[in-house]
Amino acid sequence: MKNLVYLKNVVTLQLDENKCTGCRMCLDVCPHEVFKMNSKHVTIQNRDACMECGACSRNCPASAISVQAGVGCAAAVINSMLGKDGECCCGPDTGGGKSDCC
Repeated sequence: MKNLVYLKNVVTLQLDENKCTGCRMCLDVCPHEVFKMNSKHVTIQNRDACMECGACSRNCPASAISVQAGVGCAAAVINSMLGKDGECCCGPDTGGGKSDCC
């Protein structure tokens, strides 16, 4: 399942490289090879390939990865249909027409 890309720039995936211990668990559980290993910790190599399954965040012993499982692409499509044009695809509307980014 290589080279899969969903909607661009909508995934909620976040990686705190300072918390990453380099255990490589995310590399093992990610079905789309979103992460790659550098010398000491992982980095995100292809954010747009993330399908937001949540396997990486649920299996990260250091809590270095966060993702709101299953919201990115769906939220972007729904917000587009509703005419919302904020930079962020998810999160509650805080008034003033802007969404809180994840």
